[in-house]
Amino acid sequence: MPHARNRNPSPIPEVTWDTGLKEMNETWKGAIACLGVAVFFVMTIGIIYWQVVDQPNKNWILRGSFSGLIWERRTNSLVIQTLTEDKTFVEIDVGNVGNSDTEVPFVRNLCWLNKTEFCYTWDSFADVKISLESDDASGTECYRIIWTALHCHVDLKDCFSMANVSWYGGAGVQAQSWPINSANVSMQPFTVSDLRDNPAGYGSVLERYFLGSSGVAVLVAPEVPLQMGFDSRRQFCLRTAPSMELQPLEYAVCVGHDLKAVHQEVGRQLSLHERVLPNLDILRLPFWKLLAKVDSGAKVERELRTFSNRLRRHRLGESVISLNEHSTSLLSDMDHEYISGRRRTSKRQTKDLPLVKLLNISVTLSPFLSVDTRQFQISMQDGTEAYWLSVPTAPHGQLVPLLTQWHGSFCVKLNITNQAAVNWFLDKVASLQARLDMEYVFLEGGEGNLFEEKTLRPPKAMAGDEYVGLLASVATRVGNSAVMTSGTRSSHVPLFIRMAPLQDDWTHSGLKGIIPAVLHHSLLGYNFFIPDAVGGSLSSEFVTDEELFIRWLEIVSFLPVITFQTPPWVCGEDRVLNLTRFYISKHREFVVPLIVKYADEWKAQGSPIYRPLWWISPDDALTHGIDDEFLIGDEVLVAPVTERGALRRDIYLPGSDIQWQDAINAHVFDGGTLLENYPVGLEEVAVFLRRNS
Repeated sequence: MPHARNRNPSPIPEVTWDTGLKEMNETWKGAIACLGVAVFFVMTIGIIYWQVVDQPNKNWILRGSFSGLIWERRTNSLVIQTLTEDKTFVEIDVGNVGNSDTEVPFVRNLCWLNKTEFCYTWDSFADVKISLESDDASGTECYRIIWTALHCHVDLKDCFSMANVSWYGGAGVQAQSWPINSANVSMQPFTVSDLRDNPAGYGSVLERYFLGSSGVAVLVAPEVPLQMGFDSRRQFCLRTAPSMELQPLEYAVCVGHDLKAVHQEVGRQLSLHERVLPNLDILRLPFWKLLAKVDSGAKVERELRTFSNRLRRHRLGESVISLNEHSTSLLSDMDHEYISGRRRTSKRQTKDLPLVKLLNISVTLSPFLSVDTRQFQISMQDGTEAYWLSVPTAPHGQLVPLLTQWHGSFCVKLNITNQAAVNWFLDKVASLQARLDMEYVFLEGGEGNLFEEKTLRPPKAMAGDEYVGLLASVATRVGNSAVMTSGTRSSHVPLFIRMAPLQDDWTHSGLKGIIPAVLHHSLLGYNFFIPDAVGGSLSSEFVTDEELFIRWLEIVSFLPVITFQTPPWVCGEDRVLNLTRFYISKHREFVVPLIVKYADEWKAQGSPIYRPLWWISPDDALTHGIDDEFLIGDEVLVAPVTERGALRRDIYLPGSDIQWQDAINAHVFDGGTLLENYPVGLEEVAVFLRRNS
């Protein structure tokens, strides 16, 4: 039987062939898989490289006509630069995006349909919306930034770099500096406080406005519950107060071609009200503080008579004798025995004071009332406890006045939102004016928030430092000769502001702090201020340093009002008395007409009366840090001596297109010149008058 022919001539068995083909297929599959993994790996590396290395560190998120807003990816910051990138206006460190170690992506605009808006959401943290507003007429561009937290644990905090930028504005501090870069203040509510009681706080004059030498201004929305802190020479930070209500952080950053142009445009937004001048007659008279440590009105009268006679004997001219609150209370001889329109009088209370009426005096009042007075007891009996800041014992329960301290006594504070209480206070002032015939009233004690001090939630009308603004409104009803010790959002009202008290030394807490405080007040719109007494008033003792007294006198003689606490005759030398007479006369004849002239310019345009040197040369970097010279308008430059023992000083004259003439020796110098070791004797002040080239 023939053998059947094998159909597969290959020596490899069929099963073996099939197995090999399968093995070859598996090998190719593995190779392809490996190739896919490699390609994926390369793509991953490429993406990572693009994101970390090759991707641009920054991207423009908004562009204006000359400036633009950039997101700096690696530093988590917003940067405003010129479109040519040759100038940085400001760098804002954004603390709203969570952990700074977390890589933030290359942001994309979620409002891409609108070229003037930018929107973005950082997951689990916050939303941000930025809108660009341009003003071709003023040449400014403003970026309005609104952060909104996505939950209550988010800390909304933005910090503005001080690198290569000198900053001005904000709030007064104990050791005032100009610019404010050297300030070091812990994060705290951005509200006015009394620097006597809270030397580490913000005091005197405060606005939510900051101006940078690069041509940038920051204006924080007034309704935002704001906290602030200054990290010396590094940055200052804005933060919303902790709240379950998810309060937004809202502010505007405006840029322009120089800081003067930006201030002239943005500074107008500090007050949208019509500016009203106070009574400028106050400028012509020096104020003398009466330090009478007495315990009766009769003794105050005797001290007044004695002091007035000494002023006349030393030929110090017409003056105002200033009484503190204690002496005012004694002299008015009120036991505070009336309230709600009912008055309890006695023969002692109706006694006339003819001698006092012949004197020109000022009195001091405050919204505080001692709980030891009969008036407070009557208010509790009459059911008028709502006259004082109070809290209910229960919802809709009886009101209990909040207890605080003022000048060492336990007191209550006037509820300035209660119109009946305000009317009672104004009646009290009117009664005092009728009895004493005084014109000038100092109102102290508006600073601080009694509710927040006691960790109580204040009524909306009393949030933050609203009390200061409300008290300013009451002060205007007293008259246009009223003086307050602090101001916020009230630069337009016809009031004078008394500057914070200073120490009797040569530091920035004393004499060196006068000019920075002057420039600070004026920049924020408070041009009508009363500087601290010659030699400082933090101490109740007389100044014994004759040189300090003279140099202090020389500075304040060029300011709106001269105030004394130390009488010049206590120094025991005729030189001090003669210099006092001379500078009082110079103030009245030379300085007051200048202030009156530039007061009209302030009223019409808002330009400050007292100006920093950069007002004339905004692009001159040398002017940005000068804190011991100032301008009155554009025509007078004053350069006092602020160093102990110095009879020479360096003086910088701004403005390359103008000339300055020494008011003493008539020498003329070109602007843009630094006069090194310029002689200034102990009895002199370096004053230069502007001459156009």
